[in-house]
Amino acid sequence: MTDRYAVLGNPIGHSKSPLIHSLFAQATGQDIGYTAIETPLDGFDETVLGFRAGGGRGLNVSLPFKLQAFQIATQPSERARLAGAANCLKFEGESILADNFDGVGLVNDLQRNLGCPIKGKRVLLLGAGGATRGAILPLAGQAPALLAVANRTADKAHELRRDFAGHAALQTGGYDDLTGQTFDIVINATSAGLSGDALPLPPGLFAPGAVAYDMVYGKGLTPFLRQARAAGVSTVADGVGMLVEQAAEAFAWWRGVRPETPPVIQQLTVPLA
Repeated sequence: MTDRYAVLGNPIGHSKSPLIHSLFAQATGQDIGYTAIETPLDGFDETVLGFRAGGGRGLNVSLPFKLQAFQIATQPSERARLAGAANCLKFEGESILADNFDGVGLVNDLQRNLGCPIKGKRVLLLGAGGATRGAILPLAGQAPALLAVANRTADKAHELRRDFAGHAALQTGGYDDLTGQTFDIVINATSAGLSGDALPLPPGLFAPGAVAYDMVYGKGLTPFLRQARAAGVSTVADGVGMLVEQAAEAFAWWRGVRPETPPVIQQLTVPLA
């Protein structure tokens, strides 16, 4: 019997998740059906519970429902709890398990696919929203020399330092506070890649041999990646690898087998030009 899964979002027509999970299922011999469901903005809970009642086994959750996915869970993981958001649900009887694989996907893409170890590096996250929240624990778990968060509104960055106290040591502040500092890995977790806005980054931010990573995918060279290139950074990447890697974590959580990711990443990659 085919097991049913889906991704929820609004809008959702752009989602690559059905293709990704179809490729994973073919590669691993898993009998699953996977669809995209455009969910009414005021109908998330009803959609989740209806999908479960119809025999659904699990859900990926896209924007703008990641906070609600955490709230509906009866058993959230620790990283979902600290992030305050979930991007994956699993149904076991009456229980709704929730996890957040975004940060794990980021770490796996950096280290496995880009050959960029995090241990001992100076790492900077730009932005203080949900994407950053999901990335903090997985990045901190790799023992960077420094993990910093900078945001246009410094107070929002400082909130993260308080929220993650005891779990991750963070340097936080505004973009102006970055003046005179250099970083080995700089990750854009803001929406600037979608809006087309350049970030007010000080000169000299990128260390020699630095990696610049934008969580946005499929947009070519975003304004952030253009800034990095202009600063002499040769290794730039968008978030397509993160997308595929977090999907692989969800697939493994649901099915008990982890698919190979490089062939899928290669198929979905858009040249950065």
